Amino acid sequence: MAAEYFDSGELIKRTSKTGDSMSDHVYKKVEIVGSSTKSIEDAIENAVERAGQTVKNMGWFEVTETRGHIVDGKVKHFQVTLKIGFTLED
Repeated sequence: MAAEYFDSGELIKRTSKTGDSMSDHVYKKVEIVGSSTKSIEDAIENAVERAGQTVKNMGWFEVTETRGHIVDGKVKHFQVTLKIGFTLED
C-alpha cells in the first residue's frame, strides 16, 4: 500500500512490502519562472503548462518567489518562480 506525504516541501512516497517486491521512487525538482500580464495564477498556469511540454511525470509545484512590474502606478506584469517536482522514470 502506498502513502504520500510532504516533508519540507517535497513529496515523499512510501510503499509497504505487501507483495513480492517494494517499489522505490526517486524524485527531482526543477526551478522555472512563469509570467503573465493577467494574474499570478495565470503566470503559474503558464509555467506549469509550458514545463509539461518537456517534463514528464510532474506531481507538484511550489511557488518560491512572486514579483511584478509597475508602470505608471499600475501592475503591468506578474512573475512567479516555481519549483516543479516530478518522478524520474524507471
